[in-house]
Amino acid sequence: MTNSSCRVIIPALNEEDSIAKVIQDIPRDIVEEIIVVDNGSNDKTIEVAQAAGATVLSEPLRGYGAACLKGISHVVEKNPATGIIVFLDADYSDHPEELPDVIAPILNDNFDMVIGSRALGESEKGSLTTVQSFGNWLSAVLLRLIYGANFTDLGPFRAIKLDKLLELNMQDKNYGWTVEMQVKAAKKKLSFTEVPVKYRNRIGTSKVSGTVKGSILAGYKILFTIFKNI
Repeated sequence: MTNSSCRVIIPALNEEDSIAKVIQDIPRDIVEEIIVVDNGSNDKTIEVAQAAGATVLSEPLRGYGAACLKGISHVVEKNPATGIIVFLDADYSDHPEELPDVIAPILNDNFDMVIGSRALGESEKGSLTTVQSFGNWLSAVLLRLIYGANFTDLGPFRAIKLDKLLELNMQDKNYGWTVEMQVKAAKKKLSFTEVPVKYRNRIGTSKVSGTVKGSILAGYKILFTIFKNI
């Protein structure tokens, strides 16, 4: 039987207006700890997250992957018997209340990893830019052609067994984090599936898709990560 203990890791950078909403919508009856990893915020993200009941860590090295790695290190050090790690964005674009649906395939069918797919679910108009949608489509095609992995999305809302996550030896510290996990999961023959998730317009401006530079860098890094792991 799959270990049902669950912890949530939320990378955050200047998300004082959204982080409390994210934390409050996470079903606490099935989550043992909510870990917010502050990535160098200059607003009140830390104070708001702590007030909302989260464990707050600091990772000064900027990068989504760097923040995720910090959260994983914390879990391994403090609670190595944790069964499931859930990753969730801090901008309230995901629907945290869907967490039971995201972890259900792990608990009920013993899958190793679950991706919350925005492509299969309902996305609010404007929540995914044209560049993001195209990037997800292209990445899915390449993952299928190169690795035989049937994904529809690189969505940030995802769950994975902690022991399987550690086997992946995740390295990327920024834009390539999500696709690195999927590429390595495919290469290691982990069992994975997707569940439909809803997606809405984020609170605040995206540090990635909200700028031309961010979109270009993210696109380059995603493609680089897909090909370098062949």
